[in-house]
Amino acid sequence: MILRLALWLYRLAWLLLWPLVVLYLWRRGRRDPEYRRHMAERFGVYSASLPQGAIWVHAVSLGEIRSAQALIRLMLARGDRIVVTNITPAGRREALRLFGPEIAQGQLAVVWAPFDTPFALRRFLRACRPRIALPLEVEVWPEMIFTCRAMGVPLYLCNAQYGEGPLQRDGRGLRLRQRLIGAIDGAFVKSRLQAERFAAVGVRDLRVTGELRFDQPIPAAQLEAAKALRPHLGAREVLTISSAVAGEEALYRGLLATLRTKGRAAPLVVYVPREPERFEAVAQGLQAAGLRVARRSVVLDDALRLQMPLGEVDVLFGDSFGEMYFYIALSDRVIAGSGFLPKGAHNIIEALSLGKPVLTGPYTWPIEYPFLEAEAAGIATSAADLPTLQAALDQPLRVDAAAISAFLAEHGGASTRTLAAIDSVLAER
Repeated sequence: MILRLALWLYRLAWLLLWPLVVLYLWRRGRRDPEYRRHMAERFGVYSASLPQGAIWVHAVSLGEIRSAQALIRLMLARGDRIVVTNITPAGRREALRLFGPEIAQGQLAVVWAPFDTPFALRRFLRACRPRIALPLEVEVWPEMIFTCRAMGVPLYLCNAQYGEGPLQRDGRGLRLRQRLIGAIDGAFVKSRLQAERFAAVGVRDLRVTGELRFDQPIPAAQLEAAKALRPHLGAREVLTISSAVAGEEALYRGLLATLRTKGRAAPLVVYVPREPERFEAVAQGLQAAGLRVARRSVVLDDALRLQMPLGEVDVLFGDSFGEMYFYIALSDRVIAGSGFLPKGAHNIIEALSLGKPVLTGPYTWPIEYPFLEAEAAGIATSAADLPTLQAALDQPLRVDAAAISAFLAEHGGASTRTLAAIDSVLAER
C-alpha cells in the first residue's frame, strides 16, 4: 500500500514537473548540444524503427556502457538484437563509437532513455518489444519497474551492487527505495555479499555473475602509444591521478606541491579530470599553484605521438576523452579519483588490468567489490586522508605482478556468466 501510494505521488510529480525537466536538459545543452538533440526519444518517439525482440541494455553513462561492452559483443556475435539507452551524452557518444557497424546494419540501436513516465515507457517498449530489460548497476526507476511488469518484460539489474552506505540509508523511515528494489524481477550481482544484501530487501531471483568491468577490452593502440612515449618522460616515477573530480582538486594540488618539496625527485603526475567541461578550469588551477603543466591537446597529436619536447614539466594534463588506458599505461602507480569525497571512488579495475598498484581515498563503497578483495590481495590501498596518502607515496614502489595476475584471473569471465544467466531467465519464461 505504501509503495502504491508513493508511485501515484511520483506520477503526479512527473506530471507537474516534466516541463522543468525539459528546461533543465535544454539549459544543459548550452554546454553540450547533445542534450538538445533527439529530444523526442525521451518521450518514446523515434525517427527510425528500433530492432524488434531486442535485449534492452540501460547504460546511464560512459562507465556503464564501457563495462557492458564485452557482454554486448557476446550478444551481437550470436545474432541478438540490442537497444542501448543512455541518460548522458558521454554514454551515448561512447555507445555510438563502439557499435557503429552494428548500428548501420540495424542490429543495435542507441537512443535516449525514455522519461520515467507510463506514456514514454509504454511507447518505448512497444517500439522495440524487448525480451528482457537490463539496467546496469543499481539504476532503480519506479515507473520502469512497474511498466515492464505490466507489459510482461522481465527486468533484471545487471552488474548489480548495493553498497553498505546506501543500504543503511535506504533502510531508514519508510524504506521506499528498498521496497522498490524488492519489486524488481531479479538481479545479476557482482558477489555473494551483494546477493545477500539484495535478498535482504526482498529480491527473489539472484544470480552471482561477477564484475563486467574485468572483461572490458583494452585498446592495444593506446598501450603502444604509451610505450612509445614513456622514454620521453625521463627516469622519474610516473603517478597517474585518474578520474579526478571537482571537490578533490585542492587536495591533489596540495599533494603535488608536497611531492615537489621532498628530498627525492618528485614524480611526473599525469592528471586526468573526469568531467571534460572542467578541463580548462582544472588546468588553470594547476598552473596557478605554480606547477608546470603540459596539456595532452598541445604536446601530443591525435595518434598520441609527441609533437614537441616536454621539457621540465610537473604535470601531463589529460584533457582528452576516452584515453584512460593510455594515461594509466604511462604510470607506475595510480590514484583512483573521487575516493576522498562521500560519493565514493571510481573504477580501480582499469589500473589493475594494466598491472598497476592503485590507491584511493577512504570512500570506497561504490567499488566495494572488488576493492575489498584487491585490498586483501595487497594490490589496492585506501588512504584515510592527505597525510596518509602522502605517506603511502613515500614508500618505495613495489609491484606484485603475480598477485595482480592471479587476482585478474580469479575475477574475470563475468560477461560469459551473465549471458548464461540471461538465457536461463528467458528459458524459464
